[in-house]
Amino acid sequence: MNQPGGTAPSATLHLGTRRYSSWSLRGWLMVRLAGLAVVDNVIPLQGGNTQAVKAISPNGLVPFLEHDGAQIWESLAIAEYCAELSPALWPAARIARAHARAISAEMHAGFRDLRLAMPMNLGRDFAGHGRTPGCLADIARIEAIWRDTRAEFGTGGAFLFGADFNAADAMFAPIVTRFLTYQPDLTPSAMAYIHAVRSHSLIAEWYDLAAAEPVSWHLDKYETPLVLL
Repeated sequence: MNQPGGTAPSATLHLGTRRYSSWSLRGWLMVRLAGLAVVDNVIPLQGGNTQAVKAISPNGLVPFLEHDGAQIWESLAIAEYCAELSPALWPAARIARAHARAISAEMHAGFRDLRLAMPMNLGRDFAGHGRTPGCLADIARIEAIWRDTRAEFGTGGAFLFGADFNAADAMFAPIVTRFLTYQPDLTPSAMAYIHAVRSHSLIAEWYDLAAAEPVSWHLDKYETPLVLL
């Protein structure tokens, strides 16, 4: 792992603190699923003003991928770049692929209430907290997306589009981590999907990497969210 301020190689994925950075998880999953040979450069986040990120990333955010002369920021752009190199990131069938892109774009752009009420934290148990009306409405929509997608496209396996964990699953993976941390009331079908995602080897690896991060990287705003005050 490169340290902030070091010289990064030409193939680098810049990430934020794994314990908290949901968008970093999405980008990292896309890159790993595509098999890109990159070095992770993890930058400890400092709330909303991490100067080390702003010094590297064009939009001042992570993830930011530098690969083979290309510079890509925003998770969906990273997903599409990775899919050009590894088309299996999206479903092969046209209708399924269109659906996967639609639900991924909805995940990218929406669910603000859930993000605010249940910030990602892979190391804590906040069961019962964050259940604001807006957050519960977001959760209901996510459950509907999972249910309808699996019913139409995913009957052949445990993931949204069947047996293979793909880009759409990667987009929803941070939601899975939030549900594990905050434990809202969910349907058995949603819980089965959550357990399948958590059991995936890449998700297990990310959790292990997050657990190995220094305690000095922890931020009070995420360790004691406003909903707990």
